[in-house]
Amino acid sequence: MQFLDVPYADKDGAKALGARWNPTRKRWYVPDGVAVEPFAKWLPKAGAAGAGGAGGVKARVDAYAAKIVTGAHCFDYTHDCNPFEPCTVCEAALAGTDWAAARSRLAELKAKS
Repeated sequence: MQFLDVPYADKDGAKALGARWNPTRKRWYVPDGVAVEPFAKWLPKAGAAGAGGAGGVKARVDAYAAKIVTGAHCFDYTHDCNPFEPCTVCEAALAGTDWAAARSRLAELKAKS
């Protein structure tokens, strides 16, 4: 699954190409097994605001206010995982963050009990 950055005006075009809407994340995505090349103009740009990736800081849209909300602890995962459990895909994005420190602290507390 590959999430896309589709403006509202382009939603019908993305849907016609096979993109699907994820109501939980409020984002369009390309399902597994579907080629992503036709969706190139909507793929997140590396280093752009809200692109996620290395560094992990992600802008999100407040659906009610329709404005971008940027948080220091807002991570966009392209897969489902628990940030408090080890995940090889997320390790690079979480390294050196409060999430990593909290996960380490939970592991310490688990080991003591």
